[in-house]
Amino acid sequence: MPAESPVTDPSARALTIVGVHGVGNSFGAGVSSSRKEELRAVRAAAWGRHLADALGTAPERIDLDFAYYADRLLPSSVEQGAGAIDKLDDPLEQEMLTAWLTQLGVPTEVGQGHLTIPLRQIATWVAARFDLAEGPLRIFIRLLFREVAAYLSAHDSPHRLAAREEVAERIAQRQPKIVIAHSLGSVVAYEALHAHPELRPDLFLTLGSPLALPQAVFHRLCPAPHGAIPHLHGQRPPGVGRWVNIADPGDPVAVPPQLSRCFQGITLDHTTAIAPFDFHQAKNYLRSAATAATIGPYLAL
Repeated sequence: MPAESPVTDPSARALTIVGVHGVGNSFGAGVSSSRKEELRAVRAAAWGRHLADALGTAPERIDLDFAYYADRLLPSSVEQGAGAIDKLDDPLEQEMLTAWLTQLGVPTEVGQGHLTIPLRQIATWVAARFDLAEGPLRIFIRLLFREVAAYLSAHDSPHRLAAREEVAERIAQRQPKIVIAHSLGSVVAYEALHAHPELRPDLFLTLGSPLALPQAVFHRLCPAPHGAIPHLHGQRPPGVGRWVNIADPGDPVAVPPQLSRCFQGITLDHTTAIAPFDFHQAKNYLRSAATAATIGPYLAL
């Protein structure tokens, strides 16, 4: 459903938002600081337009900044393109792939044999399961697990700390009403907000989040989930007013889709169709009715 009575008065105060990107957002190696800022501004403007379109308001009403952390990860984690080999060599990437395939319910022969089965065969199964295009999915799978493994390799990894602090610094600078985090960005933002409880956004909105993915993500979070096994749970970051999660049931990254099963303090947990056949794109989540309904009321504040 659309947001109720969006404010369109151009004199009204703009809604401050910090967006945190997911995988596949590297600007490339060797980008100068000035060029990085230019590209970051372009991404911020695009996210702002998507939100404005969804809300039916003027783009000027959305003051969105873009927290860019991809360059803080290992260089190997951002390798892209069809030239990438058809397998994952890193043991952690393989372990995470196994956890993901298990969660998706892959056939036993695929799940147990993924170390020798090429990614194209795994992509064929996942594409059929979710009715997605196989070619882009194969490239995405490799990119996904390279970046997730690069970030979650160790609690004190310099890449992890640098990415987390980059996001925290951007939030601290802008003091936004809302933090919107997509995909891997939801993991980075979750940890950044926990590490800095002085950061106090009114709303933390996670889109297409893999936060609850067992073994690969959930059990590697910092702070670690607590409770008695198997009833471990995470917690809403202490400075966050409300936490809303939105997941498309056709999004193979947002598994399991209902974060509230694993995290306490989630205000709303939406599972709703976003964009069939065009999986996991931030723009589709940003333009969705669920996102508009979540953010709309904040335009009037």
